[in-house]
Amino acid sequence: MDNRAHPFPIGRIELIIMVAGLMSLNALAIDMMLPALGLMSDDFGLLTVNDRQAVITSYLYGMAIGSIIYGSLADRYGRKPIVLITTAVYVVFGILCAFAWDYDMLLIARFIQGLAASALGVLVNSIIRDRYEGDEMARSMSTIMMVFMIVPITAPLLGQMVLLVAPWKVIFLILSAAGVCLFLWVWARLPETLHPDNKTPISPKAIVSAWRQVLFNRNSFGHVMASGLMMAPLFAYIASAQQIFFDLFDAADLFVYFFALNAGAMSLGSFANSRIVMRFGARRVSQSALIFFILMSAIHFILAMTDGINIWTFTALVAPSMAMVGLTGANFSSIAMQPFGKIAGVASSFQNFSRTLLSASIGAAIGLQFNGTIMPIAAGYLVCGLASLTFIFWAEEGRLFRRVQIGVTRDKLAKIDTL
Repeated sequence: MDNRAHPFPIGRIELIIMVAGLMSLNALAIDMMLPALGLMSDDFGLLTVNDRQAVITSYLYGMAIGSIIYGSLADRYGRKPIVLITTAVYVVFGILCAFAWDYDMLLIARFIQGLAASALGVLVNSIIRDRYEGDEMARSMSTIMMVFMIVPITAPLLGQMVLLVAPWKVIFLILSAAGVCLFLWVWARLPETLHPDNKTPISPKAIVSAWRQVLFNRNSFGHVMASGLMMAPLFAYIASAQQIFFDLFDAADLFVYFFALNAGAMSLGSFANSRIVMRFGARRVSQSALIFFILMSAIHFILAMTDGINIWTFTALVAPSMAMVGLTGANFSSIAMQPFGKIAGVASSFQNFSRTLLSASIGAAIGLQFNGTIMPIAAGYLVCGLASLTFIFWAEEGRLFRRVQIGVTRDKLAKIDTL
């Protein structure tokens, strides 16, 4: 039975802002502490400069592994209770991060915080899939991403402002306070979006069956892999941005502004997508953006080889690249989710696990190659873009830029796309 046919007690705008806020807890946990990485490194006496990146990557790995857990739980018990429980865990381990007595303890607490917060990304997709489908789902996800991207723009600046008046530990306490606010909002206002008829019992056989449907749906799996490869450069940039601007460009005072500019470009891409996806379709928009991303990455790589990169050319190339990530992310995710209705929770969970583990692993590998030059990140952008296009070409069986009208044809599309 379709849950969209039943009255929904909160409006679309409130729903979008709420779920964007839940997603923002992840962005805050990643970006707000970027200006403090050097201080953390000094306080814990880290011996290798690149070791500070583990504050970011440990959280990302927690997000990846946690993604596999929550889909089946949400399909069995509903979206709302899982959101509430994991948000509470996020709050508790944020406090533990603030009082960590050594670096290993900090990384363990960060990992568990990411493990809990991964539910938010999984369940946002499921909640929106419960309410919308097709290009309308892509439009809603783009609007959510647009609202959500306000946080990466401002988070490093907020972190920098905290450091002006307090130690870096206070940043983690602010994260926990934000989690408390979202917990109370969801508890008071969010209705359950999973229809009782769509609840799925938890059993290893059912879970494996659902994973198999997701894994062997050619179009869906190809878009998940392409999405992960497009997110990897973003994670590589986040992990090494502090070193790039502080150490390479000697622009510590300008870091938060350049970071905000690049994050703003990604938000602008998401905004543009929300305006045009209904007209042109998710496939045409995302595939065009991917090709433009590859073009910008090729220019970036060539200039890096000729030592023609400074802070201005770097930003001039990264900003439009990030905008293209904004134009691909929601569309790739929506296309990948489209064939799955009753197993939306498990599907979203497995897809988020695959996407985040792939992007976190590749992004961390690129970030750890930082050697005082732009070459590793420039090469990483280009390779990821080309690999993403390869998966899209495979998923679409070589037929790019087509418009697939989804709705009554959803079951047919799933049948056509399944290997």
